[in-house]
Amino acid sequence: MIHHPSTAGYGQYCPISRALDVLGERWSLLILRDLLIGTSRFNDLARGLPGLSRSLLTKRLRQFERAGLVEKAGGNYLLTAAGQELEPILFGLGEWGARWTFGEPRQEELDPGLLVWWMHSRLDTSSFPGKRHVFAVRFRDEVRRYWIVVESGIASVCDGDPGYPVDVTITADVASLYQVWLGRMPLSHAVRTGRVEFAGPAALTRRMPSVLKLSPVAPYSDPLPTLDPVTRAS
Repeated sequence: MIHHPSTAGYGQYCPISRALDVLGERWSLLILRDLLIGTSRFNDLARGLPGLSRSLLTKRLRQFERAGLVEKAGGNYLLTAAGQELEPILFGLGEWGARWTFGEPRQEELDPGLLVWWMHSRLDTSSFPGKRHVFAVRFRDEVRRYWIVVESGIASVCDGDPGYPVDVTITADVASLYQVWLGRMPLSHAVRTGRVEFAGPAALTRRMPSVLKLSPVAPYSDPLPTLDPVTRAS
């Protein structure tokens, strides 16, 4: 049985009310989303939630620890069995959101640095030769430049040139890459129309559709209504 706050709450003897006592505060579900997809270190959680202050992140993690959702092991925050059981609930919420609330992106939602941060944890470079793989990410409508470096399967993000040869350069406008990442635009359509480009050796660029694994919520998203039926089926 997980611990419930004894003071602030909804004051109703109902399992939904009790769950909201634990999960209903601002940022709680997004922190849990990132824990569920494998982020466990404080600095990585903070980087993936740029609108959240570090002090509030600390407060929420302590609340989760007291509630029995999270255990701290060294520098890592690990979900307990109770926390792990939230996965179908969180991703069910994502599926509902994709169906009923997910329209065109708002300009304030298009954060290129956050998108690259999300992408870096979803790259499968097992089909690439060697132990180090470097991706440069270039946005046509954003001056900042990003690199993703994968060393023996461990990925990191750099906003300065890491000094290694680049294997593949990914070029796109911010909105298009977001829409690909979230399943709103098939990668094949984005490449065919020039919205997303891969530059590098053909032996590597042709593998990019299998390297870039997309967001865990991408399967729930419908293609943009402006795409033609042939594209939707591709």
